Amino acid sequence: MTEIRSAVAGERTDLAEILGGLPAADWDRPTLCAGWRVREVVAHITMAYRVRPPRFVAGMIRAGGNFNRYADRQARQDAATLTSAELVDCLRQNVGHPWKPPGGGFEGALSHDVIHGLDMTIALGIDRQVPHERLEYVLGALQPRHVKYFGVNLTDVRLQATDLSWTFGSGAPLTGTAQDLLMVLSGRHLPPGHLSGQAADRFTAGVPR
Repeated sequence: MTEIRSAVAGERTDLAEILGGLPAADWDRPTLCAGWRVREVVAHITMAYRVRPPRFVAGMIRAGGNFNRYADRQARQDAATLTSAELVDCLRQNVGHPWKPPGGGFEGALSHDVIHGLDMTIALGIDRQVPHERLEYVLGALQPRHVKYFGVNLTDVRLQATDLSWTFGSGAPLTGTAQDLLMVLSGRHLPPGHLSGQAADRFTAGVPR
């Protein structure tokens, strides 16, 4: 428990450092998370630290009980009302926050921060490598239901990391770094050059599928 919580705190600390040094224009650039700029992603990451239960329940009611709809509305609202400095400060002040996604444990909290962090750094072209020990936590906690949640079609595809001893699925190999393959599992399409294999085009942005 101590190790995984340290990994969560370390990831949030690293993200706060990166975000704190971004040029102002980068906050309005798109990310791999469809429809969200950097500021919406950071607003979403920090939502659990700022939104109290009554506000959350009211937002869910207005969203008809649909969490994804609520999360999108909340992220856009907070991104419009909070400055980039306020969002970074919120993240810095909550590196040790005990939030966990329902049913996900601290591995789920780490996955949340790692995936959304990569949504930003990959899209911005920042050469950031998530520490392997954190990726091993995230990949080790993966279940088929997670892949189903993101709606990823991995038929006849075997994900094979080039920097870790990790594979997922069966079929023709799709190779890339562990963090890039994590993003494939998360339903993202990566910039050209991140993946190799017969199925690479299926998971690459801007390539007809």
